[in-house]
Amino acid sequence: MGKGKGILGIFGADTEEIIDDIDEQGYVEPEEGDTGNKMILLEPRAYSESQQIADHLKHRNSVVVNLKRVTSDQAKRIIDFLSGCIYAIGGTMQKVGVGIYLCAPKNVNVQGKISEDNKDKDKESTEEEIEW
Repeated sequence: MGKGKGILGIFGADTEEIIDDIDEQGYVEPEEGDTGNKMILLEPRAYSESQQIADHLKHRNSVVVNLKRVTSDQAKRIIDFLSGCIYAIGGTMQKVGVGIYLCAPKNVNVQGKISEDNKDKDKESTEEEIEW
């Protein structure tokens, strides 16, 4: 094992190259022309798409995640995974609707809050709502 290769060197990855691409806050260093100011809209259909959402956050892009196309169990797993990612990068997550979440990295300042209308929820929950 050569100098600077570490455990990743066994698998052909150069540790220094990987570490150079990540800054001290866990974000991937932006490439030339990549300003990290995009708003990405995603509707995952499976838990396996969670990593794609995390990758957008690591590139300092905000992501609106619509969880209406996954089961409630998968939605819980996705939220748990994204919560950990958000914590690691110092970002924020905010519910903006039934099954819809705004995930923002640290460089995006989210102001305001969306409140739920509880007037009509006394009798039954809506069909759209994901049962947690």
